Amino acid sequence: MKVFFEDVKNDKITRLGFASSFGIVLASVVFVLFYFNSLPSFIPIFNQLPWGEHRLGATNTIFLPILIAFLILLFNLFLSLVIHKRIPLVSRMLAITSLSVSFLVLFFVIRTVQLVF
Repeated sequence: MKVFFEDVKNDKITRLGFASSFGIVLASVVFVLFYFNSLPSFIPIFNQLPWGEHRLGATNTIFLPILIAFLILLFNLFLSLVIHKRIPLVSRMLAITSLSVSFLVLFFVIRTVQLVF
């Protein structure tokens, strides 16, 4: 099992990409937990829907994008671990994709909380 993680751990881009992604997802969770008690009971989380009640979600739905970003991170990390020996470039692209998704989720969470205040 230790050899399984060794390839990704030795690759600097992949290691930094996944570590930064995990840090950003963790920062998103901390940010939401810091403001969670002061959020209203409904927040505008589904902004792509037409105007009205359909755009609103319960306060707990602010964790939905963070959960999706974390699942993408885990899936990309597992896929990267599997294919890194054969195709290291794809492994690096998965790490950068995870970093991009987690950064965009952090930006989305911050903007949503700012929209409420």
